[in-house]
Amino acid sequence: MTIPSNKSVALIGMNGAGKSTLLRIIGGVDFPTKGRVERRCRVSWPMGGGGLEGTLTGRQNAKFVCRVHGHQNELKDRLAFIQGFAELGDAFDKPVQTYSSGMRSRLQFALSLAFDFDVYISDEVTAAGDAKFRKKAADAFKDKTGQKSVIMVSHDEGTLRQFCQSAIWIYEGMAHWFDDLGDALKEYKGNVVS
Repeated sequence: MTIPSNKSVALIGMNGAGKSTLLRIIGGVDFPTKGRVERRCRVSWPMGGGGLEGTLTGRQNAKFVCRVHGHQNELKDRLAFIQGFAELGDAFDKPVQTYSSGMRSRLQFALSLAFDFDVYISDEVTAAGDAKFRKKAADAFKDKTGQKSVIMVSHDEGTLRQFCQSAIWIYEGMAHWFDDLGDALKEYKGNVVS
């Protein structure tokens, strides 16, 4: 299957169908058991996800990710963005293992936004944090992805319609491509009800 890099794509299917697994494979976090994945553009890791080293501080984790992505020369600006967006205050300089799950989510999301990709991978990206942070995250995600493509999982149809034009429907272990999101949702709903 080829996913066009100029389309924003929703992954839809029942719980347990493999949507999140497919996202992790596309993002390079996991590997397929058969076949291969070729990326011909810069693809993000799943937004708001990614491993954080618990013994390192938020700042140390952010520095590490900046260096891995080749942004040593812009380290100060990137760290300022990450620290400001995550809203962690003094906790940014404390070990991540002391963070609540909400604090970890905010740091992970800020890290995801700190880099430019051609395609952003999103698995329920705006579900993290309190209501205020969810709105901030959704607005920032919309700004960031305005000129880029998205491959997204969300159980909220409105979110899918806001960001995506096309879809992959995962049904009975098979991935079905739809140029039009509306057609995919109709097929999905027709099979869920029957």
